[in-house]
Amino acid sequence: MLALETLAQLADRYPEALRARVSPMTLRGRTFNFESKPAIMGVVNLSPDSWYRESVCLSTSKALDRARLIAAQGADIIDIGAESTLAQAARVGQTDQNRLLTPLISELSEEGLLISVETYSADVAALTLKQGAAIINLTGSSDFEPIFKTVADHDAGVIICYVQGKNVREVTDYKFGSDPIGASYEYFARAVETASRAGVTRMFIDPGLGFYYRNLQDSATRIRHQMQVFLNTFRLRTLGQPICHALPHAFEFFGEEVRSAEAFFAVLASLGKTDLFRTHEVPKVKAVLETLRAW
Repeated sequence: MLALETLAQLADRYPEALRARVSPMTLRGRTFNFESKPAIMGVVNLSPDSWYRESVCLSTSKALDRARLIAAQGADIIDIGAESTLAQAARVGQTDQNRLLTPLISELSEEGLLISVETYSADVAALTLKQGAAIINLTGSSDFEPIFKTVADHDAGVIICYVQGKNVREVTDYKFGSDPIGASYEYFARAVETASRAGVTRMFIDPGLGFYYRNLQDSATRIRHQMQVFLNTFRLRTLGQPICHALPHAFEFFGEEVRSAEAFFAVLASLGKTDLFRTHEVPKVKAVLETLRAW
């Protein structure tokens, strides 16, 4: 059971990491000072296979409406994806992804919204950055160099997700270690170095807690792992980059109250010093973060 003693033990064990700081970041003229206030990323899903129904938009007009709504509710960044990460979801080719994404990005970026595109495709990344996307939410590991080069060429940002596989749709069993941060730390250290060599200056690192590994389908195992990573997240900040977390759902525990799950996990993510919260429930998470800041 999570208790105050757990937090005290982490603080005692990693005092230097607890003091790690990340620099402000400017994206398209907007500056984020994560040490004083975390940021919120709201989600727009274009795939009918995405299970979080409240974020699914099956037309351009609906997607535009949702993006504008969650921006008004407090989302600093709008994350748009055209392919679900669910293992059983239909694959969406690059041509179809671009067809769905580009009209949204063009219009919303013209309105001054910061747009992130979730993809593992170098071609999709290139076209959507050209259309005005400010961030690539990179859910793969096989095209690091061309995507990083394109991000740098467009003076954009990238979210580097931890993926044990070629991309989020090609993962199998999650390989656990004795330390919930150990393997991902080395992965991120290499990726940050590669991105820096390519000229990228704006990076987030994301432990990838929402990805569907086969051996994390048991709810107790998955949630225990997620909670451990949330509380240890501050250790990744020693890499000098802000941390992004996709907040999970824990449907098996929350049941009919599943729309409150992300707000609960936002508390754990905040205790672990998360800088960017990716959520389908912007108003709920915003209220939680503002309450925590009032302490």
